[in-house]
Amino acid sequence: MLHTRTWNVEINIDEYEDERRTRAVAVLRTEARPQVRGEGTAWRAPRDREVPEIGDELATARALADLAYRLLDVAAADIEEITHRPVRLSG
Repeated sequence: MLHTRTWNVEINIDEYEDERRTRAVAVLRTEARPQVRGEGTAWRAPRDREVPEIGDELATARALADLAYRLLDVAAADIEEITHRPVRLSG
């Protein structure tokens, strides 16, 4: 039997114009466990033009990458709890 689950990732983006910095937080919510979150930051060089979408994209990509690695850690911990052996998962 096919079981379909929907996991939602919420991404919040904060722009700090005075610091030329954009920060994104990606939060994964599931029914099975507490939320897992990843964070990412993008910096704009002083000589670069201000294009907010680029900062949003970079910060979000980094937040999602961080979230992916944190989720691998969660899965490894779950496997270790069942097998009672150390586990190392890679992307």
